[in-house]
Amino acid sequence: MAPPAVASVKTIAETPNLASIPSSYIFSANDGAAKAAPRGVEDSIPTIDFSLLTMGTPDQRAKVVDELGKACQDWGFFVVMNHGVEERVMREMIDICREFFDLTEEEKTEYKTEHVLDPIRYGTSFNPQKEKVLFWRDYLKIFVHPKFHSPTKPPRFREILEEYCKRSIEMARELVRGISESLGLETCHLERAVDFESCSTLFAANFYPPYPQPELARGLPSHSDQCLLTLLLQNQISGLQILHQGNWVDVNPIPNSFLVNVADQLEILSNGKYKSVLHRAMVNNKATRLSIAVAVGSSPETVVSPAPQLLNKLTNPPLFKHIKYTDYMQMVQSSNLQDSCLDRIRLL
Repeated sequence: MAPPAVASVKTIAETPNLASIPSSYIFSANDGAAKAAPRGVEDSIPTIDFSLLTMGTPDQRAKVVDELGKACQDWGFFVVMNHGVEERVMREMIDICREFFDLTEEEKTEYKTEHVLDPIRYGTSFNPQKEKVLFWRDYLKIFVHPKFHSPTKPPRFREILEEYCKRSIEMARELVRGISESLGLETCHLERAVDFESCSTLFAANFYPPYPQPELARGLPSHSDQCLLTLLLQNQISGLQILHQGNWVDVNPIPNSFLVNVADQLEILSNGKYKSVLHRAMVNNKATRLSIAVAVGSSPETVVSPAPQLLNKLTNPPLFKHIKYTDYMQMVQSSNLQDSCLDRIRLL
C-alpha cells in the first residue's frame, strides 16, 4: 500500500479559519547548536563584481579571482553583482514560479512523483516518507541540463525558464573558471574535470508561505548542497541563514543580485579547501518567501575526486573517495536532508 499523501503547505496555509498547524511541522528543538549572529554581520558577506571577472583588465580580473578564492574559503557564500542577467528576466522567473504554485492542486499533482531523479518533480517538505518532522515548503524541481525539461503550465513557463537557465549556466561557467584560477589551477581545469558541457543542472523553486508561529517551524533545516555551485534568486523576503564561524547569519536579499554558494562537489574537487557551508531556510508570519535555486553540478557520469594537482601525500592527502555524480545525487535525494553525504565519502 502506498504511503498517505502529504498536503501541500500552501493548501494548509490557505485553510479557512485555520486555528492551528499540524504537529508534524513543529520542531521541538533548535536546528543545530549555533546561535544567531549579532545584527550587521550579513554586511560582511563578500560581493563579487562579475563584470570585472569577464570584461575587466587583467589586473582587475586577477583581483576578482583573488576575492573569489577568499570568499569560497572564508564564507562559502558570495553575492554576485553586475552579472548581466536582465532584471526583466529575473522578475519574470519569480512571477511565473508564483503562477505555478497558484495552479490548482489537481494541475500540480501531474508532477508529483516518488522517483528522485525524474525530470520534473513537484512536492512538499523534502522527503516526507523519511522525515519525522515536515518542512514548511512546497517545491518544483526540474532538470534543465544537459536535457531541458519544463512543465506545460502556466503559459510561457518554458520560454522564461529556458532563457533564465541559459543565463544562469553561462554565469556559473565563468565563476567556475575564476574559482579554478583561484585554486592555482588552469582556467579550464575544473570546467574539464566536471565535463561542464554536459553539467547536470537542477532548477528548484521553493515556496514558503507565512506560518503563524515561525519560531516553531523550518522551511528547510541545516544542510549543504549536493552540486558544484548554487545560484540563488529571492523575492526580497528574508529567510535564508548561513552558518559562519559558529553563528547563524541572516542573509538579506539584495535587489538585482544572485547569491552563490560553494556546494559539495566543489569541496571534493578542492580537497576541502573550499567548504560546502551549512545553511537553512527560516519562515515568517507575514509574507510568502519565494526562492529560486539553479544547482549546477558535474555531468551525471563524471567521477568526482580531489584535483590531483592539489594533493600531496604528506601535507595534503586526498580527503574524499571518488564517486560518480549521479550516484551522489541519488544518495542525497534518497536520504534525510540533514544527513551529511559528504561525511559518507570522507576518507579522514
